[in-house]
Amino acid sequence: MQTTLKLNVLENVYSGLKKANHKHLSRYPGDSAERQPVHTVYGGAQLFKSDTAVKMGKVALNAVSSFAPDSSTFARALNLTGDSDLHNTIYKKVIFKLGAEPIEDFRIDFEDGFGNRPDDEEDEVSVSAALETAKGMSEKTLPPYIGIRIKPFTEELKKRAIRTLDLYLSTLLLKTKGKLPANFLVTLPKVTIPEQVTALDNLLTSIEKNLKIKKGAIPIEIMIETTQSILDAQGRSNILALVKAGNGRCKGAHFGTYDYTASCEITAKYQTMDNAVCDFAKHIMKVSLAGTGVWLSDGATNVMPVPPIKGENLSEKEKIHNQKVVHSAWKTAFVHIIHSLKNGFYQGWDLHPAQLPVRYAAVFYFFLDAFPQASQRLKNFIEKAAQATLTGDVFDDAATGQGLLNFFLRALNCGAVSEKEITETGLTLEEVRGKSFLKILENRS
Repeated sequence: MQTTLKLNVLENVYSGLKKANHKHLSRYPGDSAERQPVHTVYGGAQLFKSDTAVKMGKVALNAVSSFAPDSSTFARALNLTGDSDLHNTIYKKVIFKLGAEPIEDFRIDFEDGFGNRPDDEEDEVSVSAALETAKGMSEKTLPPYIGIRIKPFTEELKKRAIRTLDLYLSTLLLKTKGKLPANFLVTLPKVTIPEQVTALDNLLTSIEKNLKIKKGAIPIEIMIETTQSILDAQGRSNILALVKAGNGRCKGAHFGTYDYTASCEITAKYQTMDNAVCDFAKHIMKVSLAGTGVWLSDGATNVMPVPPIKGENLSEKEKIHNQKVVHSAWKTAFVHIIHSLKNGFYQGWDLHPAQLPVRYAAVFYFFLDAFPQASQRLKNFIEKAAQATLTGDVFDDAATGQGLLNFFLRALNCGAVSEKEITETGLTLEEVRGKSFLKILENRS
């Protein structure tokens, strides 16, 4: 066969492509292999204790027993579709989760959950919160992921934020002899310019050096809460620049629903997680950080499932009213969480223990309801390798195969399905955790 390209031309092209491709892969390494928590619970620093997670789990279980004592009541409250077996499975999984690991990620909050208090009070709480964290480490009562949220690095609050950061970390690391809790990080809210993230990176580098711990040991996450977080002063997308300003420290980007909608001049009644302006911002977050390995998180539902009528000797009418109020709040949260999941946000915020049952119910339902069809589609696609398949009225191709693989990995990591159920799809655990559908096809062909 006749060709016209000379070897030296090809070598130059190959060399240039190799350099560019490697640079691209270094910028976009793909999703992290770590388990991503399904939520972050924010709690005021002044209330934090070493066993806060345990106590919140008990409150959550009590909310279920009080307002949804059986699976059918729980399913009606959330308006679940599917059969009673699915509802019963979800209910049992929620009860088990709340008893075994009620909180996956907790943020000791020195911002909105703490408010603006006198400096001496915030100093005291910074120290006491650090000591309680150390105690939780010793007693093994901390959740799997934990961190602190400081105040923003605005001109008005930067000094207070930095002092709190210094006091908390210095106290904690001196108490624990330089040991951090597992999966610890620092959250910087209301980020608008890269320099704020760079400043946090520099501060943490100094703290790590002074306390003789490994450089880069303390990761950070940023909060996207303003329109300026989305587009910079030149009208360019700002999110990737904010992440890169952390010099490799930035592990997550969380969306702040209510600050963002306020910055868009949305009135309070319509400041909801599924407002179109929120979907726009979160899609920008998605396309900006896809493939970078940075975890994305949605915000919180601010309708609390709290019964309005207090007391022990309530009438039947009062009990029914309380249940209706709690069920209504649960339903609102459920709709919001499912909306987030459908749009590829697998983590969100929770603000109250009674929201935890809905968080896990929504996550389990999202995966379990779709699991049978997804399993069949994957089996068909694996069997026919690169050929197109039809399951029901849905055609699959290689990109869809990758989407199915991601679905199973998320379902496994959140506890919706077991390892045994995953292997029944025809995949091995190693293949699922390898996260590459093309590699699976290559290895099997």
